[in-house]
Amino acid sequence: MTAIVGLVHEGTVFIGGDSAGVSGYSLTVRADQKVFTTGPYVMGFTTSFRMGQLLRYAFAPPAPDGEQLEKFMATTFIDAVRETLKAGGWLRKDSEQEEGGTFLVGVAGRLFIVRDDFQVGEAADGYAAVGCGEEIAVGALYATAKLDMDPAVRVVCALSAAERFSAGVRRPFTLVSASG
Repeated sequence: MTAIVGLVHEGTVFIGGDSAGVSGYSLTVRADQKVFTTGPYVMGFTTSFRMGQLLRYAFAPPAPDGEQLEKFMATTFIDAVRETLKAGGWLRKDSEQEEGGTFLVGVAGRLFIVRDDFQVGEAADGYAAVGCGEEIAVGALYATAKLDMDPAVRVVCALSAAERFSAGVRRPFTLVSASG
């Protein structure tokens, strides 16, 4: 349960996240943040705080390949993520298929979505969200796309909409950014 929101604006990637930790009907507002930077990457996770801790503290991300960034993200970057999750005891395997978790990654002015099956996507709209507040947040980003709003304000607006209409999203919000 969460809302992680990403937005690209003029070569800068903004990622914002909430602070909810949800288990069944229990909710804890967590002090540890779901969004962070590591090297040239800005990241925000859902699925599991353990997965996020591994990505934040154990993951040594490879330097991005700017000329073939999409290929790099789908191969070299994901291979390093898989190894980190495996070493940390988080990688799941079922019927010979590996499964991880969902997170956003911004690098070199681009925003990527990594899903549980390690597919890497990039939204054509320049924004994306993940977590239980995903649809609400994307709707808010769509509704504000043609308005002259500061990008950080748009991200917080999307998180606020998700908090208002999703039981699994709570303040405080954290926002990080990285320029391409």
